[in-house]
Amino acid sequence: MSLPTNYNILKKIPTTKEIIDYAPLSAKAKQKIEKDRKEVKNILEGKDNRLLLIVGPCSAWPEKAVLNYAEKLIQLEEKVNERIKIVMRVYIQKPRTTKGWVGPIIQPDPFKQPDLEAGMKYSRKMMVDVVEMGLPIADEALSTQNADVFLELLSWVAIGARSSEDQEHRIFASAIECAVGLKNPTHGSLKIGVNSIVAAQYNHISAMNGYEVETNGNQHAHLVLRGSNHGPNFSNLHLLEVKKHMEDQKIKNPAVVIDISHDNCLLNGKKDHLLQINNIFEILENIKDRPDLKKLVKGFMVESFIQDGCQPILTDQPEKINLNGLSITDPCLGWDKTEELILNLYEKLK
Repeated sequence: MSLPTNYNILKKIPTTKEIIDYAPLSAKAKQKIEKDRKEVKNILEGKDNRLLLIVGPCSAWPEKAVLNYAEKLIQLEEKVNERIKIVMRVYIQKPRTTKGWVGPIIQPDPFKQPDLEAGMKYSRKMMVDVVEMGLPIADEALSTQNADVFLELLSWVAIGARSSEDQEHRIFASAIECAVGLKNPTHGSLKIGVNSIVAAQYNHISAMNGYEVETNGNQHAHLVLRGSNHGPNFSNLHLLEVKKHMEDQKIKNPAVVIDISHDNCLLNGKKDHLLQINNIFEILENIKDRPDLKKLVKGFMVESFIQDGCQPILTDQPEKINLNGLSITDPCLGWDKTEELILNLYEKLK
């Protein structure tokens, strides 16, 4: 007897192998990803004193602008890599508080109907193109069902604020080889944020790909502070609370990446993306005489694209969309401000 369902089958999607074969990765790029993953882990372990910087568009669309941004970023990376390890955000999945465009993997053209096959091909090819340029990339693990299509490309993975309390995402984090940053939940509890790290660092029995498996635990799972409904959470008091929770839970490789966007750049209840610039230097100033907190804070996350700000998607007026690197989700720092920020950060880290 078939089980009751509440969905309609639209079409069969390609296999993981078919999508990977559509946009294969070169042997040279595979070696580079292994090197980048190791360097990120070394930073989290404290073996590499560079600052980890996860930077790039809120959402990876449109492709031409994303690749244009990557070309700019790789040139800048060459100037600062002595002190800063840059990983580019190539986020293809977007969680929504209620509803809205959920990213190019589902809807590669926001003005057409969703098409998962087209979205997987679009996303895979774009990611491969960025990696082949020589940049390590990051993505958020929103849907874990098709993760195998993209995991081999990533040097850092995020578990978002709406997912980090979910057991499936915690098990997923425990099972992957990549360093993974789990965000504190939107309501802001730092204790629950650290609980997510505990869950990700330990082993779990689960069903995967038709097998009963035991995950090995991810010793490079760490916390991403992204603010809360109550406001920013990057002060020294917040960091000290995180440090205590991590010590109490005996977290391996205790580390924090601070997302200086999202609720960490709220001003009078409204997001101001320009505050990202002030935030990063305020944090560095706050911890400069606190070696315990400097040891804990391993990096930052910045939302940045070619143009400042963001734009709405007017589905009935596609001709009005700006395709030249203006975000269609959260507002981003434009390229000029991003470049200045990273160069100033490089100087600050002397």
